Amino acid sequence: MLLGVRHHGPGSARAVRAALEAARPRAVMIEGPPEADALIPLALDEGMRPPVALLAHAVDEPGRSAFWPLAAFSPEWVALRWALEHDVPARFIDLPAAHTLAWQRDDEDAPADARERQPGPSSGPGPGEDLAGVEDSPEEGAGEPSGRRRTPARAGAPAGPQTPGGPQAPGGPGAPHDSDAPAGPGASGTSGARPGSEVRVDPLAVLAETAGYDDPERWWEDVVEHRGSGAADPFAPFLALEEAMEALREAYGSGGHGRDLVREAHMRLKVRVARREFGDGVAVVCGAWHVPALRRKATVAADRALLKGLPKIKADLTWVPWTHRRLSRASGYGAGIDSPGWYAHLFAAPDRPVERWLTKVAGLLREEDRIVSSAHVIEAVRLAETLAAMRGRPLPGLSETTDAVRAVMCDGSDVPQALVHDRLVVGDVLGEVPDTAPAVPLQRDLARLQRRLRLKPEAQVRELELDLRKETDAERGRLLHRLRLLGVGWGEPAASRSGTGTFRETWRLRWEPELSVRVAEAGVWGTTVLAAATARAESDAVGAQTLAEVTALAEHCLLAGLTDALPVVMRVLADRAALDADVGHLAQALPALVRSLRYGDVRGTDTGALAGVAAGLAERVFVGLPAACAALDADAAEEMRRHVDAVHTAVGLLGDTLTAGHGDLRPRWHTVLRTLAERDTAPGVIRGRAVRLLLDDGAMEQDRAARLMGLALSPGTPPSDAAAWTEGFVGGGGGGMLLVHDERLLGLLDAWLTGVPAEAFTDVLPLLRRTFSAYEPGVRRTLGELVRRGPGQGGGPAGAQSAGAPGFGPGLDEERADAVAPVLRLLLGLDEATAITAGTATDGGAEANGIAAGTADTGAGAQGAAVVGTVRDGRARAAA
Repeated sequence: MLLGVRHHGPGSARAVRAALEAARPRAVMIEGPPEADALIPLALDEGMRPPVALLAHAVDEPGRSAFWPLAAFSPEWVALRWALEHDVPARFIDLPAAHTLAWQRDDEDAPADARERQPGPSSGPGPGEDLAGVEDSPEEGAGEPSGRRRTPARAGAPAGPQTPGGPQAPGGPGAPHDSDAPAGPGASGTSGARPGSEVRVDPLAVLAETAGYDDPERWWEDVVEHRGSGAADPFAPFLALEEAMEALREAYGSGGHGRDLVREAHMRLKVRVARREFGDGVAVVCGAWHVPALRRKATVAADRALLKGLPKIKADLTWVPWTHRRLSRASGYGAGIDSPGWYAHLFAAPDRPVERWLTKVAGLLREEDRIVSSAHVIEAVRLAETLAAMRGRPLPGLSETTDAVRAVMCDGSDVPQALVHDRLVVGDVLGEVPDTAPAVPLQRDLARLQRRLRLKPEAQVRELELDLRKETDAERGRLLHRLRLLGVGWGEPAASRSGTGTFRETWRLRWEPELSVRVAEAGVWGTTVLAAATARAESDAVGAQTLAEVTALAEHCLLAGLTDALPVVMRVLADRAALDADVGHLAQALPALVRSLRYGDVRGTDTGALAGVAAGLAERVFVGLPAACAALDADAAEEMRRHVDAVHTAVGLLGDTLTAGHGDLRPRWHTVLRTLAERDTAPGVIRGRAVRLLLDDGAMEQDRAARLMGLALSPGTPPSDAAAWTEGFVGGGGGGMLLVHDERLLGLLDAWLTGVPAEAFTDVLPLLRRTFSAYEPGVRRTLGELVRRGPGQGGGPAGAQSAGAPGFGPGLDEERADAVAPVLRLLLGLDEATAITAGTATDGGAEANGIAAGTADTGAGAQGAAVVGTVRDGRARAAA
């Protein structure tokens, strides 16, 4: 008894169950890798919840793997469960995974042009392109309105290079398709193809097109899902489909997948063995595409000849969780379906599927705070039924329910409808596998840690906020960092919405089925997550190519709590740092070390060794930086400017972190910056940035900064050099506020800009636009007002007010000054009775202006609040 099915087709699943109940076979043969026979009893375990997949991986190369996914509505899963529930032997009969994985290796080793000509590792019409047991002949589904556009049934369109029932592409979803696959019916030169020709064909698309449908999934719903499984003869659907497949195989041979012939030879041999053991009471559940080949008479010798000499490698198999999303065609899975969540609903709904579905949709939308009532559900049901009647369909399908949801529950908007499609039509259901399933030791340790730390793998994206001051959260963070080091990307760091303290971590978690392969692959490093991550870190340190890689690894070891690996990493780091004379490399390496020192405190990690290396690295940067900044082109100067910013940030943190034995590096760094600021051989962008950093740290007087700016913007300086100096000085965060609150600097810049020759202005314009476009709108507007009236030309409070820039005249704005006085007292810790005197007032008053010269672009934050009094033209100005 041959039962041809569509993989992941609920109609096929119902038909298979009905046929098995009617025939009561003595054994059930199922398309799948025979090595998994020992895993079949686990399908009846209470802890097994589909979707799941059989995972095969090479023992000596765990990253080489293949999957055989199964959902609750997959015919193969139904057959497995039926056999176990009725105590009937069940066996897999497809080509062994040992050969499939060896084919993968051979294909990867083959030349590129040869790979393009070869079928995929497991061949046949793409997985999922085998059809399900159709309850009526294909032509009976032709009930669509006239004028439907037909599309050629190209085999490569939705499918990959695997067959239905064959494993998922070894490369996982998104494996490359055969680029030279010819078109199927409807394309030029394909009709009347001789038997055995290698035209790539999608059987589902061919049958749908023959029936007049341009959407294979819609044809499937009409002729299968809406027909039910109550036919008088439960075997009639399979006979009808076999007849259709015979016609297609006569026209297209192996359908562009030559390796199907080898797979089918193996299946015939396995069926022969079963029939000798159980007689004629053997049921075979396989992709409908293979049924004509299994029915065909072939000698044992001929089948064995096809299997002779096949490559083979040792493979291990187990069950792993799968997701509905990875069953979808959009994931790249060749046997994929468009709507796994919808098909799961059709298979599970005992009655009134449309009403139940729309109730689910209403519940989802309510969870998202949309107003959806029971009246919406009733109206949506009525609309879906009306649309089905107008379109000549037996019952409302996915397209009708989708249109009804959009019109009634989503107010015609595609935004909530997209949510319904993502969460329900496709779905994020993640299967479960019992603990008794075979697994590598690393996987078992990971599962133990997940249970202990209450980190359940989920298919849907989940954001996790961690407070590292709490032991459980700290352990969670270490686990996620260790897994990232092992290449298991379960969690990705994300920006925290709760604050920026070093004791906070935010992770975005999502468990993908492929991570099971990554865990198996990482098992070569150790039997526990800690041991494996430690071994991997030590190996990566020894094999690192650059100093920055080693420092980044040291930071990762601290984040992951790998104290045993840190000595090896530090030894390699010290050796590399001593031999590397490139200042750029040293500057790249320093920030990661400083972050490690900073983060180590909250994690309770001993970072004493890091402090010495970081201090030594900083000193070497100080010595070599001035010479490294000479004779640089524009690109190299910009890169070095970023290094200067990074070192400045690192030194600021080091000043707060290093122990007394290493001293404060900030005075030494300020000396280096002063050297850069006054060295003519340094590029303008670096000289300007050095002045800015010194001014931010209070290590340079404003008069000195104004003099250096005046020299840089003097008429004798080429406009391009002056523009570069300007970008270095006022570019990035805080530069705009610096100009707002120091009209002397703004006046110098304004005078230079207005004096740039017309022929040079177009050359410096892109640089200037990049500089000033980074300012916030309010800062740009204020600068515009100041430039419009002319810096320093307000003429007193009245003049300032009339100029449209309140508070920027030379006189005191009493009302604005009084408004900020309480805040200043609070920030400075003064008693309410204490007077705040900023400078000396002449000409009738003092002007209080707050300047935030923070440097977000450079990462250099203000180290404290300072009140600097400056006297100019007899006026007092307070710059905080």
